[in-house]
Amino acid sequence: MIKIRPYEEKDWESICAIHDAARPDELEGSCDPRAFVPIEQDNEVEELKKSEKFVAVDGERVVGFVGVDDKYLAWLYVHPTYYQKGIGRRLLQKGLDIIGENAWTIVLHGNKNAISLYESEGFHEARRFDSDNAGYPCTCLRLEKK
Repeated sequence: MIKIRPYEEKDWESICAIHDAARPDELEGSCDPRAFVPIEQDNEVEELKKSEKFVAVDGERVVGFVGVDDKYLAWLYVHPTYYQKGIGRRLLQKGLDIIGENAWTIVLHGNKNAISLYESEGFHEARRFDSDNAGYPCTCLRLEKK
């Protein structure tokens, strides 16, 4: 049975591995796959460290995580082995419980599964903009929930 609990320092290695396993799927259809950078080598690692985090656990195994920073739902990843089991939705709902009203996030335009999940929870596209991932061009969507 999957449980959601607050992040603990012992979870760091697991959430890094989850990010690194799921990130190629996130990039697919949105950005050159060479944009993949392991999280611990990415400039955004400091943002991850300072976010308020919760993890999904299957027994003792961490299988997903969500991170929030004020109103920004900054991180939401599930290990690929656990896709399509409702874990992402539960993590998203936990993040929304913490954020409250006016949550927002950024997703890559080709990440159809993430966009579908966020829209099913009341998010809508507020803005589309060009950006880059590790120097490779991409298009991002700012999704907001009012």
